[in-house]
Amino acid sequence: MKPIIYQLFPRTFTNYNETRKPNGTKEENGCGKFADITPKALKAIQDLGITHVWYTGVIRHATAEYNTPSIVKGKAGSPYAITDYYDVDPDLATDVNKRMAEFESLIKRTHKQGLKVVIDFVPNHVAREYKSVCKPKGLEDLGEGDHPEWAFSPLNNFYYLPGEKFAPSFDIGDYEEFPAKVTGNDCFTAHPSRDDWYETVKLNYGVFYQGGGEKQFDPIPSTWYKMMSILSFWARKGVDAFRVDMAEMVPVEFWQWVIPNIHKYFADVEFIGEVYNPLLYRDFIGAGFTYLYDKVGMYDYLRGVTTKAWAAEGITGHWQTVDDIKDHMLYFLENHDEQRIASGFFCGRGSNAEPAMIVAATLGRNPVLIWAGQEVGEKGMDLEGFSGIDGRTTIFDYWGVKALQAWTNHGQFDGKMLNADQKSLRTFYQRLLTIARDHSAVNSGLMYDLEYAQGEGFDRHEQYAYIRKSEDELLLIVVNFDDKEKEVSVRIPDDAFHYLQQEPLAKAKAADLLTGGKGKTIAFVPNQPITITLPAWKGAILQITSA
Repeated sequence: MKPIIYQLFPRTFTNYNETRKPNGTKEENGCGKFADITPKALKAIQDLGITHVWYTGVIRHATAEYNTPSIVKGKAGSPYAITDYYDVDPDLATDVNKRMAEFESLIKRTHKQGLKVVIDFVPNHVAREYKSVCKPKGLEDLGEGDHPEWAFSPLNNFYYLPGEKFAPSFDIGDYEEFPAKVTGNDCFTAHPSRDDWYETVKLNYGVFYQGGGEKQFDPIPSTWYKMMSILSFWARKGVDAFRVDMAEMVPVEFWQWVIPNIHKYFADVEFIGEVYNPLLYRDFIGAGFTYLYDKVGMYDYLRGVTTKAWAAEGITGHWQTVDDIKDHMLYFLENHDEQRIASGFFCGRGSNAEPAMIVAATLGRNPVLIWAGQEVGEKGMDLEGFSGIDGRTTIFDYWGVKALQAWTNHGQFDGKMLNADQKSLRTFYQRLLTIARDHSAVNSGLMYDLEYAQGEGFDRHEQYAYIRKSEDELLLIVVNFDDKEKEVSVRIPDDAFHYLQQEPLAKAKAADLLTGGKGKTIAFVPNQPITITLPAWKGAILQITSA
């Protein structure tokens, strides 16, 4: 089955508090809970066409309440500054003392609904005040056996700056760290800036960066064993997949070792890598990653087409670049790192990205991801606190997300508070993602790119077309990135019929799965144009059957 992943941030997903005070506390602005993600919520998510839920920010991380505020980003803190790999965020619990049990219950509810559970694994760095209180007995904590007088040793879990005190370029109050540890974004100085990941410290996997990148992996570094124990801990709880944060900042040799070791006991656990360097893609897939972000390729290009920077025909080059590994590439138009489609930084309206979303969801057999709120046009244009007006939904502040609150409707998950445009957009996403999940031509079929074969009546700068075919289904997909309605003529070349092993249909019916229309009679034969009228910023998924 083609994975359709729904990323949600429990802190904001079920926060019904509408106060929204900049830099507000948890008590002022509210905070969602594990328990609020009810069977009704999960059913609504599944009905959207989803197969996997990525619960972002589950593992315990630094917050201003529990840690030194001067080295925490925002009052709620970054979910990527982990303070205890064996614990969950207390903010997300109804009863703090039962927080792990509450998350385990959420895993069970999610599985009962037929959905898979994804959580973050953050292997490159931890919070500066990392200390595991909840680790199983008998396990040594990160840094417990370190020699901080050594700048580097494969025996150490951290990198140190001997003789130097941690003294960033801004005030950190009474916080003290001596010797200073190296900051998480490979910042080998005791004086990181606010633009650095100053709230984190980098983990040591045996690479001597200050020694020319020398790799000391024999004997196996201590960090490797400790991280394998952490992955096993969560896999035993029923986690189906790990979204691996900044996977490429950890040596590929570690993944070549740890993933097969995890698969010995948890054969079906998947790894989704945040990797931005295309030159490393094949190494990480070879190491065992199931999927990798296609950010610098397909995401960047689809965004460029949507914002009128580039021509639609260039989409072809981006899937061809990774053609040999395309089933492993994760497509998306939003996630917590990227700007919201409907923000003023992207294209201002969620519906304007419908053609790009059709391509992302149906071009290949590979997975597609959406970020909670995308399907109802969340703008992300709030001044939340640490997170400014940047077109993103904050991961650092306690906040109520307007569009999500309109859909969740105080726990009803019925969308009754959505406006007409939001309802229309969510209907589009529901139809599209359900097609991607359930139709064999999309989730397991072949793809034939038609762009090269188009001529008069087809604007390759504004339109894109391709075929998806399985043994029992044939789909013609055409999208229009133009801001005007267009009558588009699509030509199917002889080669498409040979490649797809498709017989010509002199009399066929073409019904648009996105609108549910009865369709019209066409001739699906070589080189005879098929005429389709497409509104501005729309697309059609035409199911072709013999009339």
